[in-house]
Amino acid sequence: MEMKNSSKWTPIMDSFLAGTFSGTCSTTLFQPFELLKTRLQMLSANQSRPVGMLRIAVDVVRTESVFALWRGLCPSLYRTVPGIGFYFSALHSLTHHLGSAYPLPAAESMIFGATARSIAALGTIPLSVVKTRYESGVFPYRSVINALSHIYETEGLKGLCRGLSATLLRDAPFSAFYLMFYNQLKFFVHRDGRIQDPNNPSVFFLCGVVAGCLTSVITHPPDVMKTYMQLYPDQFSKMQQTILHILKVSSVFFLSLPFLSFYVC
Repeated sequence: MEMKNSSKWTPIMDSFLAGTFSGTCSTTLFQPFELLKTRLQMLSANQSRPVGMLRIAVDVVRTESVFALWRGLCPSLYRTVPGIGFYFSALHSLTHHLGSAYPLPAAESMIFGATARSIAALGTIPLSVVKTRYESGVFPYRSVINALSHIYETEGLKGLCRGLSATLLRDAPFSAFYLMFYNQLKFFVHRDGRIQDPNNPSVFFLCGVVAGCLTSVITHPPDVMKTYMQLYPDQFSKMQQTILHILKVSSVFFLSLPFLSFYVC
């Protein structure tokens, strides 16, 4: 009986550990881009003249330091490490127990991805608020614990869940579309037959990059709303209010996309 239970839970634990390890590596590597994205969205919220991502990076290094580009790394790790671990664990369970075929059909990929990501987002929303505020450089928090206690004391439990609706509107579709794109790309590569070794890790990496780029473009608007609501809760307390403000300030909703702002100098 013990052998059976151990065998049953090992794949889930493996998924959790793999998720936490990959989350730690990717978060540490890409944290500077997260910070720059938050700063770009801050400028948009304040109706400032659009500047390029490179200019913001130079200003951060010049006025603060090179290491300031990793501001917010601690709350990012506190959020990402368990978050991605829970995501992969939930995804493995859903796929193993409810999946009808391998690779997963497009509809199942979207449903399982959205469900797993929503579970992770709900559990880590307070750390998401702290992460965004850390990256802004506006809030003088001394530590993650200090930030959480200060937000709770001044804004209550609601403050720890700022932007939850926008976060779910971003994260659930992101994982839904990402997993669908990723699985369909892998299926296409295997079916096409032009690549000699379709199981090569580099092929999976390229499928992941393409799926990530497509999904990021689709889910970027809720990410902008999330940042506004978490940084300026008094001004943007409701999602509808936030959307109307963005549409009013920008003639095109996607104006605050980081890769487009890079060219608007």
